Amino acid sequence: MLITRRAALGALAATPVLAAPAVRAQAPVQITFNYPVAVGGPITKVIDGYCADFERANPGIRVRPVYTGTYQDSITKALTAARGGDAPQMACLLSTDMFTLIDEGVVVSWDELPGADKGWTGGFYPGFMENSRTGGKTWGIPFQRSTIVMYYNKDAFREAGLNPEVAPATWAEQVSFAQKLTKRQGENTTQWGIQIPGNGFAYWMFQAMATQNDVRLMNEAGDRTSFADPKAIEAAQYWLDLSTKHKVQPPGIVEWGTTPRDFFERKVAMMWTTTGNLTNVKTNAPFPFGVAMLPAGRKRGSPTGGGNLYVFKSASPAQREAAVKFARFLTEPERAAQWGIDTGYVASSPAAWETPKMKEYVAGFPAAAVARDQLPHAVAELSTHENQRVTKALEDALQSVLTSRVQPAAALTKAQDDAERVLRSYR
Repeated sequence: MLITRRAALGALAATPVLAAPAVRAQAPVQITFNYPVAVGGPITKVIDGYCADFERANPGIRVRPVYTGTYQDSITKALTAARGGDAPQMACLLSTDMFTLIDEGVVVSWDELPGADKGWTGGFYPGFMENSRTGGKTWGIPFQRSTIVMYYNKDAFREAGLNPEVAPATWAEQVSFAQKLTKRQGENTTQWGIQIPGNGFAYWMFQAMATQNDVRLMNEAGDRTSFADPKAIEAAQYWLDLSTKHKVQPPGIVEWGTTPRDFFERKVAMMWTTTGNLTNVKTNAPFPFGVAMLPAGRKRGSPTGGGNLYVFKSASPAQREAAVKFARFLTEPERAAQWGIDTGYVASSPAAWETPKMKEYVAGFPAAAVARDQLPHAVAELSTHENQRVTKALEDALQSVLTSRVQPAAALTKAQDDAERVLRSYR
């Protein structure tokens, strides 16, 4: 060792310029993390904080968050960047984008990545993994996940003679409650009984009703749909009837983005929306509110929703390793619990719900556990090959139904025919 060291010192003295790179500090591994911002609350500040915390704990890694707009904008930007050779190394995209990302050949399965062992990937709720696995491989890690829940104004319930601690448990009760909650002054409706948004995520709201009516809208392989099933048509008719027959929901297409504000302004007494709005409602509702599972038709049910973490093929081996470390950091039970508390999204692992901070939070705010308790009734969100085309066919059909331009049977039959033309080649 002494001879080797002296020889090395001599070499350094003779050629100081050539030896300089050997003592230069290694450059940190950098990863770009694309993240959607079309969600309620100060999400960007939370994510910025996580990135900073991660870098402090891992000084050899730098994470650059890039906020990419809506989920739809985010998948478009990610695919465009990938095709142009400039893909992010990691992105949070809809769980339903899984088949699209696989078909485009731009992502790598987590099973192939160093450090992504089955002890970790197997620790998430099975309901969330339905939209995260296919073909025996794990493609997405559940992070920003949700289900649909009902929010209701307890003061409005009291005024209508309803028990403010009991939400409607069935479709029939939902109509009955909504009729009592609807207020009219002459021709004007000052408070609607219920509001289920019909744009932006109409397919998601409809899938909840279809699930409650005991029909699954797609198969596990993502190559068949059941839009024209008689029970799906019946579910669409129920949604339409809320406005045209029972007159307890605003007519036409109710906006996704304004529904929480309508709730805060007492224009509506009950609303369906994502549990990701929980913290938004908790912060901004000027009245006591309740959160409940969605009511049952033939059964209870809701699709899951929200975003998964994906790693892109273009990432170098070092970047892939860094992405796994970052994903594991984001989903640690303590952090996942705090994420759920800060945002309202469902902490995606049972371990997160067993942490002291989550137990304390639920004890003081039981509504936080409703989405988790609904998971046994949940199904995978609508996801197929060429998912955007298939979903658009269903969205167009639902909007034609809600605006009373086309009857449910005709509209959903057309949507099924359109989906079949897209999916036939994948079977």
